[in-house]
This record gives sequence, structure tokens and C-alpha cells, in this order.
Amino acid sequence: MTRIRIILADDHTLVRAGMRTLLEAIEGVDVVAEAANGRQALELTRKHRPDMVVLDIGMAEMDGLQATAAIKSELPEVRAIILSMHDSGDIVEQALRAGASAYLVKDAAITELELAVRAVSRGDVYLSPAISRQVVAGYVKGGRGERVPAGVLTPRQQEILQLLGEGRNTKEIARLLNLSGKTVEAHRAQIMERLGVRDIANLMLEAIRRGLISVRK
Repeated sequence: MTRIRIILADDHTLVRAGMRTLLEAIEGVDVVAEAANGRQALELTRKHRPDMVVLDIGMAEMDGLQATAAIKSELPEVRAIILSMHDSGDIVEQALRAGASAYLVKDAAITELELAVRAVSRGDVYLSPAISRQVVAGYVKGGRGERVPAGVLTPRQQEILQLLGEGRNTKEIARLLNLSGKTVEAHRAQIMERLGVRDIANLMLEAIRRGLISVRK
């Protein structure tokens, strides 16, 4: 199994020590470096080229959102998980738009950390259920939905987009629709191209904004 190489960034030494222990308890995960602030996280990411970075949102010099945006700009293949005390939908949206692939609140269950790492390593997005509901509710309540013209997506693409919006990964979608994983990935790439987005996080935000996926309460 290919190991997942992670850089951990938090401005509290004891918090980093605890997070490192939790991350390295996940099978196949190696923490290759630790950073005390966002700027250091960017420098270490340039040096080590990890698979992902796990960043606290509130750090000196360069916060987690700024560091994520800088890392994704230079090294788009590196995926980011944001840790935060805040569960505000606006902050979560900012994190996703910065390029984060996962957002976890610090009082989440320990098991959520592994779920997030596994999801992000597959190229998926992970938000805890409560946060997901807040993000969707914010778009709906704010009236930001915008219907798109018929024909932008094929029926199959619409079906795949809906399943992505429900948190299904590629393997699950392939099984449900009796397709190969490569076919699902090809459809996903075409959907992203048609909607003008470059990553799954922004795909979900754009799909909600345009009213392309239904919101299940």
C-alpha cells in the first residue's frame, strides 16, 4: 500500500504532538514534518512535496487559509485538511474556495480524522455531517441558487453529480451505476470542465449555487 505523507501545521507544540500521534496511528500514514505557522508550512511543503497538509486555521504570520491558497497555487497536487474551532458556514466556504479538501472542527470525533484522511487521499472532499448541512443551508437560505440552462450536463452526468453531492466516492458511484471507476472519473472531469471548476470542493459549491443537486434534509 502506498503510504500517505503528511505535513502537520499548528502553532501549539502540545497540539501538534497530539495530532501527530493520532495521524501516525492511522495505518499507512507518515508525518514527515511539522510547522509552527503557515509560512513554515508552505516552505516545508515545497521541500518535502507531501501528499497532504493538515493545517490549523488560526496561525501567526500566515493563517491556515492563506497557507492553503499558497500551497494549492504552487503545488496543486498537494491536498489540504483544515482544522478549526469554528463551524461557521462562511469560514468553511472560505476554506473550500482556498482549495481545502476537508474541514474538521477540533471537537470532532477522533474517528473523523481518519475518515477525512482516507477521503482526501482518494481525491474526495470531507466535511463532517453537521458542517455539510450548514454549508448547504447557507446557500439555500441566502438565495444563492442559480438555475442553469437545460443541457449543460447530460442525464448521466447529473446523476453522478447528485451522488457526489451525497458524499459518495468513485467506487460507490461505479457500483451503484454499474460503471467502471475510470468512466466515473471521466464523467467527473467533464462535469468540472463544463461548470468551470478545477477541484471537487469548488464543484460542490458551484453545483449547490447553480441548483444542480437537490438538498436532502
